[in-house]
Amino acid sequence: MKKSLLAVGSVALDSVETPFGKVRDVLGGSATFFSAAARFFLPVSIVAVVGKDFPAKYLRFIKSLGVNTSGLEVAQGKTFRWQGYYDYDLNSAKTLRTELNVFQSFDPKLSASHKSCKSVFLANIDPKLQYSVLNQIKSPSLVACDTMNYWIGTQKEALLKLLKHVDIFLCNDAEARELSKEYNLIQCAKWILKRGPKLLVIKKGEHGVLCFSKNFLFLAPAFLLESVMDPTGAGDSFAGGFIGYLASQPKLEEQVIRRAIIYGSVLASYNVESFSLDRLAKLKRPDLLKRFDLFKKVTHF
Repeated sequence: MKKSLLAVGSVALDSVETPFGKVRDVLGGSATFFSAAARFFLPVSIVAVVGKDFPAKYLRFIKSLGVNTSGLEVAQGKTFRWQGYYDYDLNSAKTLRTELNVFQSFDPKLSASHKSCKSVFLANIDPKLQYSVLNQIKSPSLVACDTMNYWIGTQKEALLKLLKHVDIFLCNDAEARELSKEYNLIQCAKWILKRGPKLLVIKKGEHGVLCFSKNFLFLAPAFLLESVMDPTGAGDSFAGGFIGYLASQPKLEEQVIRRAIIYGSVLASYNVESFSLDRLAKLKRPDLLKRFDLFKKVTHF
């Protein structure tokens, strides 16, 4: 069977302002950024929901990337919207408005083809919903999930239940500390890895990525850029490159994981060079490989 990857998350309309510009109601969402990055390594299908107001041009755009949108439900109501602002500290957004709209009642029922996917990414949604989706998939070989501080604060037990069935857990450093109640990130990693995941990936924005397993630790910086326009979706673009590369490989071994971290970091670096998915959409595989090689050159010693 040909390898494929299922991404379950949000497709949204974002309004974003940074010191370098402003956009309104542009394409966003965790499943969107993830699939735009993961498509470089294997076929991707998304499961998400949008409202009747979702622009047809954005649906055509997602399809033009080669992403399977058969699992994108169009429900009565309005599309999930997020509005945020970044100052010169681009590591954290100030949320100005969140409208869940149709996403509030999102309860995906997977098709037969989605249920047969061997690799799945459960993007940042309610862990009870993540668990429900995972239970519909037949014998997955690779399961990864993301989360956020809101779910850790309100659904911690549900998240811990999910982690028992997850191979890879992604979060940022503040979320790792909040979940584990440890301050030191090494202690955080030990606590989380005892709860089920084989890998813990801690995203630190412009300060790079930490990857922990029970057998090794890998640290990677963020790729140094001259121009950063908008960090929205960087974490999901990283996850797309990282999980996409892993899912395309025959084994989950250390060297493969290290390369996957760099691919994720490279795709995140392209994402932040524009608002929305403008840069990722124009990205060609030779450019991806060129920056991957440059990343290797500037970090090797």
